[in-house]
Amino acid sequence: MRPTFAALALLAATATAQAQSPAPREGWSVHPTEKDYQTLVDAVKSAAGTQQLGVVTQAGPTAAAASRGVTIPGNQVIGLFNNVYAVRILGLSSAAMIEAPIRMYVTENPDGSATLSYKTPSHVFSPYMDEGGDDLAAAAAELDAKFDAVAKAAVQ
Repeated sequence: MRPTFAALALLAATATAQAQSPAPREGWSVHPTEKDYQTLVDAVKSAAGTQQLGVVTQAGPTAAAASRGVTIPGNQVIGLFNNVYAVRILGLSSAAMIEAPIRMYVTENPDGSATLSYKTPSHVFSPYMDEGGDDLAAAAAELDAKFDAVAKAAVQ
């Protein structure tokens, strides 16, 4: 007997609803917090400005899923960048600019807390180091410090 579409959709919704925040992995910075999801999203956006990083993009499936009747944990990707770095990096490696903006990821945990995760800028730009050289490595290191400061401020 073949499963119906409704049965498959229910299984997918159940599996998605139990999703966990990303586990630590190479090149990532993962910060579990006691903050709730929306508070952490707001804190990331606020902290970005203190590091001269603009919120360039925001996307997440939570609201769209809800409009379809599917409840999933809070899930938001927030793209941060600065035009000074964009111009600088573009001059070093046009291919590297595909990585901008660099994203921070806020996920809601089953207990109501939220986790902030992101790939470090040096990890994101590592495939372009042969082309961009020491200057790209320096820009990535500067961005590492800015993203670390955003994360530390947001999770406090």
